[in-house]
Amino acid sequence: MNNNLAKYIDHTLLKPEATREQIKQLISEAKEYDFASVCVNPHWVSYSYDYLKETNVKVCTVIGFPLGANSTETKVFETKKAISNGATEVDMVINIGELKSNNDELVKQDIQAVVEAAKGKALTKVIIETSLLSNDEKVRVCELAKLAGADFVKTSTGFSGGGATVEDIRLMRETVGPDMGIKASGGVRTLQDTKAMIEAGATRIGASAGVKIVKEA
Repeated sequence: MNNNLAKYIDHTLLKPEATREQIKQLISEAKEYDFASVCVNPHWVSYSYDYLKETNVKVCTVIGFPLGANSTETKVFETKKAISNGATEVDMVINIGELKSNNDELVKQDIQAVVEAAKGKALTKVIIETSLLSNDEKVRVCELAKLAGADFVKTSTGFSGGGATVEDIRLMRETVGPDMGIKASGGVRTLQDTKAMIEAGATRIGASAGVKIVKEA
């Protein structure tokens, strides 16, 4: 169970004040416990890749983070740059304001542009920021992400109040069907939280408490 559980976890440090020393510790923990990936801000991608390229641990980064309100062109540039620096997973934030304005086509095109920039080189996870959305909006954006060809939908940045809930994971799973990835992120701190998310349909967990969770198991 221990080893399998570790492969669900993106070992995450996205705080703006994260130091080089703290990123290095994140990387060494990820190697030790064989997590699925480290999830770091774009600045730290090449640094992380240098330490992880001989391992099974992937480098995951965030795009348009944490607000999602950058231009699509900026998100595409960020994606290409991150991939060239060694990222093989990119977690992009949707344009939340445009979703709430019912500009679904624009939201879909924004996601699609990142998906196309990453295609064949990196998985794309779409952060929908559940804490800011109604259930109807959650369903709509999950459908848009699926139409846009994304690999995953993800609950949260961790920067807008609430994080992942079991109810949201269930709703997302019902919406996208059995095959698309779902990442529960934000507030997943214990083994119990982790198991609940996986049972509800999550296939990946974004957590800064990865070591604690795996030790509990």
